[in-house]
Amino acid sequence: MSDAESATGFEVPSDPLAGHAATAYFWGHVAGSGDVTDDSIEVVTNDEESAHVLASIAGGNLEHDTTTRDYAHDTSITRTEDEYTLSIGCDGGESGEKEDGDLLGRSGALGLPVDSRGNYRFGAFSNYDRELLRGLLEGCGTICFKSKSGTVGISFVHDDRELLELARNLIAECPIETPVGDLSEASSGGYWFSVDDGAAPAFGTWLYENCEETGLFAPSRRRKLEKSLEQASAYGGDEA
Repeated sequence: MSDAESATGFEVPSDPLAGHAATAYFWGHVAGSGDVTDDSIEVVTNDEESAHVLASIAGGNLEHDTTTRDYAHDTSITRTEDEYTLSIGCDGGESGEKEDGDLLGRSGALGLPVDSRGNYRFGAFSNYDRELLRGLLEGCGTICFKSKSGTVGISFVHDDRELLELARNLIAECPIETPVGDLSEASSGGYWFSVDDGAAPAFGTWLYENCEETGLFAPSRRRKLEKSLEQASAYGGDEA
């Protein structure tokens, strides 16, 4: 089967587990903010454009709602956000033909790429670590400006410790030297780690560099990064 062109203009491989920038970005989002069962996948994002990109990659039904949740590092703070949920069925039906809910026309159960011991297997995306990491950051990461220190903060928060270990390994292998902190328990449950403040500007810039060429990014998240970098520069705490 040949690759199909998505509504956003980039090509999508016929195999959802094939090595490709689009599938790497998609599975990063699924791992970061998705819910996978034997016959469906749900992935949640706060960015409308990113939600439509994910739907272009994998099909499915997209719903919009608003939600109020605790801030990951301080449960005394709440925030209300737009929430876009992409629901994808993995059953092609009796005919086996692609329906709106199918994942790239694939029938039967399809979960996260893991081995028999539950370890993540993202080796097919080894040439697309940047897109995979970008999907992970947008799925379970935060970007902020730290007013007390005048630095940019980038962190990852998730219930799955193994997923965060994977993210730490991916960051360690990226071409930008990026020290990260140890995994810690989050006050809201689960675990988190952060990129060292001194490395955050260069890492964040690399992560979103040339992303317009593929459209595989959340514009609101990139704007948050750019604004944080501008604030840090004006503060004088960073030179990035």
